[in-house]
Amino acid sequence: MIVLGIDPGTAALGYGVVERVGGSLRAVDYGLVATTPEMSLPERLLRIHEALTEIIETHRPNVVGVERLFFSKNAQTAFAVGQARGVVLLAAAQHGLPVREATPGEIKLGVTGFGGADKGQVGRMVALILSLDQVPTPDDTADALACAITVANAEQPGERLNAGAAASSAVLDRAAVAPIARGETPYERAVREALAKDAKATPASARRR
Repeated sequence: MIVLGIDPGTAALGYGVVERVGGSLRAVDYGLVATTPEMSLPERLLRIHEALTEIIETHRPNVVGVERLFFSKNAQTAFAVGQARGVVLLAAAQHGLPVREATPGEIKLGVTGFGGADKGQVGRMVALILSLDQVPTPDDTADALACAITVANAEQPGERLNAGAAASSAVLDRAAVAPIARGETPYERAVREALAKDAKATPASARRR
C-alpha cells in the first residue's frame, strides 16, 4: 500500500510518500511545494494543485492522508491551511482517492507514542521509522511523512476506517477504528525499539531539560 501524506499550507506544503509492505515502511518520495509572496492566491493554489497532480500520477498512492484543520488563534494561518486543504481534497477526488484525516495530536501519537511531542521528536522518529540517514527537513516535510506513517499503520487490508462515513473522506479517529487486537504489532515493536535507540543517543543532560 502506498500512502501520500500532506502537511497543508499555501506558502509551503509538505508531502511524503510512504509504502507499507506487511509491517515494514519505507520512504518513496518527500519534499516541499513552495510558493512565493509575489504570487497571487489563485496562482499559489494552482501551483499546489499542479504539483499534487504530478505527485499522484507519478506514485499512484492508494490513499491520501492530510492533517485535519486545526483551529489556531491565528485566523489568517487557519484560513491559509483551509485553502490548501481544499486543493488537496480536490486533487484526491479527481483521482478517485480516499482521504484520511488526522489531527496534529493524533499524528504525533501515531509516530512517537506521545501526543504532545515537539517537532524535533517527530522528525527524529520519522527518520528512525523510515531508516533515513537524516531527519527530513523542513518541518513541513517531516510532518507530511509522519501523517503518511500514521495513516499507513491505521489502514488494515480489506477494512475501511469509519465505515459508513462519506466515501470521499474518512476521519482518522481512534474511537472510530476497530478495537486493536492484543499483542504487539511489527509497527509497535519498531516504534518501541526506535524510541529506545533515540533515548540512548540523547545525552542525559538534554533529556532533563
